[in-house]
Amino acid sequence: METGSPQDAGTRGDGTTEPVWRGLPPGLLRMRRLLLVVWLGLIALVLGVLLYLFAGPAWAALAVLPLALTAWGWVLLGRNWRSWRYAERADDLLISRGVLWREETVVPYGRMQLVEVTSGPVERHFGLASVQLHTAAAATDATIPGLEPAEAERLRDRLTELGEARSAGL
Repeated sequence: METGSPQDAGTRGDGTTEPVWRGLPPGLLRMRRLLLVVWLGLIALVLGVLLYLFAGPAWAALAVLPLALTAWGWVLLGRNWRSWRYAERADDLLISRGVLWREETVVPYGRMQLVEVTSGPVERHFGLASVQLHTAAAATDATIPGLEPAEAERLRDRLTELGEARSAGL
């Protein structure tokens, strides 16, 4: 049974079906946390050295601020990563994200014009790829970041196939 098919959805007590949600792989969280530590660690080091040289050792203690931001960002990245999910339904793709402000994007298969798999050098190093969906209306364009390349290609192929089958005459 294919993921996202109507038979794959769970049934609630009121007879409606629940989509099968998929989260993002942990590699995306590792990559983002590493980038956070590298950049803010570098800023803390440069700030500490410059403050020490030009303002004295007491001011160099301000270099702790980027380290505090690193700890805060570490937690926020985890919450943000857990908030991302997507589900393939019979007629559309759902993408949900956000911690404080939840955003759900519904992308009808028949409105998809282009599905791309992209992977920058850092993403490739971590074995990740992103799926970008372009639709007839720019407001419903969407991206699913940090997927494993095999899953990104499977999703691209499936969405392209479903988009062609349900083409809205564009």
